Amino acid sequence: MTAHAPVVVGINLGHDGGAALITDTTMVAISEERLNRTRYSPGWQAALLYCLRAAQVRLQDVDLITVSGIGHHPPAAGETGLTHLGVDPARIVAVDHHLSHAYTAYCLSPYDEATVLVVDGGGNNHDTETYYAATRDGIQRLGGNPPERPRAGGIGATYEAFTNWLGWHEQEAGKTMALASYGDPGAHRTPLFDADGATVRGRLTRTHAAGVAELAERTGADFGPPDSRGGDPRGTDAAAYVQTQTEQALGALAEQTIAATGLRNLCFAGGVALNCVAADKLRRQDSVSGYFAPPASSDRGQALGCALYAWHRMTGEIPRRPLAHDYFGRTYSDGEIEQALTRDPRSGLVERRRTPYRWRRESDIAAAAAQMIADGRIIGWFQGGSELVPARLAVAASLPTLARRPVLPR
Repeated sequence: MTAHAPVVVGINLGHDGGAALITDTTMVAISEERLNRTRYSPGWQAALLYCLRAAQVRLQDVDLITVSGIGHHPPAAGETGLTHLGVDPARIVAVDHHLSHAYTAYCLSPYDEATVLVVDGGGNNHDTETYYAATRDGIQRLGGNPPERPRAGGIGATYEAFTNWLGWHEQEAGKTMALASYGDPGAHRTPLFDADGATVRGRLTRTHAAGVAELAERTGADFGPPDSRGGDPRGTDAAAYVQTQTEQALGALAEQTIAATGLRNLCFAGGVALNCVAADKLRRQDSVSGYFAPPASSDRGQALGCALYAWHRMTGEIPRRPLAHDYFGRTYSDGEIEQALTRDPRSGLVERRRTPYRWRRESDIAAAAAQMIADGRIIGWFQGGSELVPARLAVAASLPTLARRPVLPR
């Protein structure tokens, strides 16, 4: 414990990279993609600088930096790149990927005790599904998928595989979820998952689209041609099939994990928790008395989970910061907004691709925006701090090509 109030930082080294910083009065976090405008971007350097500037602290003032990533093992201090910035390796600690998700879910929840369920495409040590008992005394892992089971058998990897088959990147699973509402969930009867207590075993033997192709050959199922992107009803039915099977697997898993912990409040995290259709069914189960999922439940929330873990390790106390909003970014003055629009290096943006645009000032920005909407144009309204959640980012990322005239008040 230091003489001053603790300052801790969390960093995600994988895709959806970013950084977070926590003090006794501040909690700031940002995804790297918000600063370089490349979706799902890895990296953390610009995000770390952003957090330090927002909290008005220097890197040497940080007591502990916790990092996480994907792969067989959590990253070692020498693999982070932080030592090149002069950070003492003794101030760098790694945390398990799924445990970081668990900290984000529990510490931001309103519950003093809860079952924490983490489900994603993959973390460290072959993890795809894990569950924890969380109380004010700590977060204890109670179980998860067998480490010998291939990643292809996980819930998240299965959903990713069908998303690839349908023609999208695995990070675009939300498109599969949306497409599923147009399909027939009963078009295929073969179970995709087998539940064994609090363990799920998927029937895919390979990841990505190759796994769906192999399943179709093995079972005789017709999922339509690859890359149909909703243009073939068989692909639409395949989306409904994987969505329904995922909902059933998650429901069984939640019920069994709650029975194992004896804690009926459910905190859900990991990329699969972004499947809001499945999540809504989870929260309605009789076994669930309370439900919470952080808005940034995917790897965009990893850095924040790392920082929360660092706070616990630094102070010995589980940080309890029930979520009031998702605006973890800082606010901006008109001058700073103008710096960003003119691409002034002082803005902190590190764009990889630059889309040309024009901008002007307006005396009545609300009236100008309303007129643009009335004219059938698409606008983006910038106000307050950045959200950490990925959902609205999908819309924001497309705006530079749709509305090329940002406006500012005079």
